[in-house]
Order: sequence, then C-alpha cells, then structure tokens
Amino acid sequence: MNLNILVLPGDGIGTEVTREAVRVLRHAARKWNHNLKITEGLLGGIAIHKTGNPLPEETVRLAGDADATLMGAVGLAEFDNAPPEKRPEKGLLGIRKVLGVYANLRPVRAYGALLDSSPLKNERVAGTDMIIVRELTGGIYYGTPRGITESGGETRAVNTMVYTRAEIERVGRMAFHLAGGRRKKVTSVDKSNVLENSQLWRRVVTEIGREFPDVALDHILVDNCAMQLVLNPTRFDVVLTENMFGDILSDEGAVLAGSIGMLPSASIGERKASGAWVGLYEPVHGSAPDIAGQNKANPLGAIGSVAAMLEYSFGLKKEAAAVNGAVEAVLESGRVTADLKPTGTPATTEQVGEAVCAAIG
Repeated sequence: MNLNILVLPGDGIGTEVTREAVRVLRHAARKWNHNLKITEGLLGGIAIHKTGNPLPEETVRLAGDADATLMGAVGLAEFDNAPPEKRPEKGLLGIRKVLGVYANLRPVRAYGALLDSSPLKNERVAGTDMIIVRELTGGIYYGTPRGITESGGETRAVNTMVYTRAEIERVGRMAFHLAGGRRKKVTSVDKSNVLENSQLWRRVVTEIGREFPDVALDHILVDNCAMQLVLNPTRFDVVLTENMFGDILSDEGAVLAGSIGMLPSASIGERKASGAWVGLYEPVHGSAPDIAGQNKANPLGAIGSVAAMLEYSFGLKKEAAAVNGAVEAVLESGRVTADLKPTGTPATTEQVGEAVCAAIG
C-alpha cells in the first residue's frame, strides 16, 4: 500500500516523541513492504516563529495532499499571554477544522505492567479497556457568538455551545460502529438535566441506537461519568460525548492508563479519493517544555497513534496489532521512561523507540 503521511512535530517534546513514532512507522512499512512517503510541516509555536502564523498556508496545502497526518504536541509558555489568534493552540484547532475531522477516538487501556503506576487500586483499574469518542468540530469551542467585551465599565465573556442534528448523528454512528467490533456497548454522556443542547444530544443518540439493535446503549450525566471512570472504569466500552465533556473526560483516562504519555488519539473525518479515511493522529499529552530536549519523554502515546493510523486510515489491522503488541512487550520488559516508574535505570526516548522496533521484529 502507498502511505502518504504528513508529519507535524510541533513544539517541545513533540519533536522527540514524533521522531520515535516515525522510526516505528518506517520499520513497519519496511517489514510489510508498504511504500511510505513522509513530508514534514510546521504547526504551533515553531510555525509562529518561522512564519508568524500557527497554521501556515503551506501546512494546510500539505495536509490536504496527505492521506493522514501525524502530529506531536503544540504549546510554548512564551505565548501564554498572546492574543488567541497568535497562540500555538490556534493552529491545532485550525488543522482539525481544515481536515474536517469530527470524531476523536481516545483508547484507554490499563496494561498489566502499569497497574502500579496508576494512583488507583490495582483491582479497580485492572481490565480497563475503552474508547472515548469525542465530537471534535462543534460545541462550545467553535460556537458563536464568542469573545470578551467591555461596555459601561462591565467586562463580559461569552462562549456558545451549538450542535446540529447532523453533527450528532455522524459522530454517534461512528461510536456505534466501533462498539459493534468490540463489546457492543455505547455509553452516551451529556448534561441533559440542565442543558437543552444535551437534551437534543440524548434524543438523537437514542434514535441512532435503534439502527444498531445488537449494541446496548445507556446514558449518563457527565458529572456521574467522571466519578464512574474512577470508581468502576471496567463498566465502559465505547464512551460517546460532545467536545468539551470529551476533552475533560479523556484526560481523566490518563489516571487509568498510569501516565498521560501512554494515551494515543485518532481524529477521523470522511474518506478521501484514495480510499483512506482522513485522519489526524497525536498523543494526548502536551509539549512539556520543561523536559524538552532531554531525551526522556515517553514516546509510547505517539507510537500508539501510529498504530491507530495504520488501523483507521489504512485498514492495516495486522500491522496495527503488531505495533500495539510491541508496545505491550516493551512495557513488560521494563525498558520504559521515568514517568512509568521503571525498576532500574529509566530508558531514553530514543531507546524506547528502538525497543518497540526490535519487538516488532
């Protein structure tokens, strides 16, 4: 298969973890005889430094030409007080919108080797295996009107949560399709007791559920869901929710996985003419500038994002399973970075990438 990939290393440790993810991608392509074309572009703080824009037009063009995009992380402290349009995160929101990726898939799995890394009791976390499906292009992050205004000495801030039936339907169907290949359960998360927006969400998801009679559907309020993720995480299979709730709940999943450095993510859109699903793949963690350049960032979330890319954008399930299996083997070996509390000397970012390639064979 021809794999045309755009790589956006971004800022901070993004460049380091992405380098190892690309190492694993190249290794898998060689092993299974795929033709791999990799192009690199600018996004985030580095893009502002070089072009004045967190999402340069050249990056937009490259993303449109690629079959899938692999991203590192964006964000630098020097931009914390910059206006919104000049912050690195503006580039992240922009690339999602340009690509039209509307469903963010975040697998959360508690590996046996990492049970002691979670602050929760082992017996509570063991067996956790879920996917959080977050709607990505609607809701309060994109709704209008929005902004901060001054009038008559009063300062006012407004953000607007907006969803259409069509937006809910397409991400809902994605969740039910995923559940059909797993344990056949969807848990839809909302705040329908107080928000009209959530009342529409619940109504539409319930209607979609009738199209999938073999998949069980239940509804849960977002505050209760946050509690149940800690108290009883194994009850969840596919968790479906809107943009802001999903942003919060998926980061809570890091507690279950043992480290936020373990969490990959896939943002999926429509099919391209090539047959590949449009996809933006990235680890969940941030740019962590405090450890950037020290070769000690955990690359396994970025490597897991490569596995997700192989599976979702290209349908290469065997290759994806091999990468995920190699990650698990490396965890069992203890050849891991400091955040995963190794028993011996922590491995470097580069050493973990090399170990994953060796485990693939």
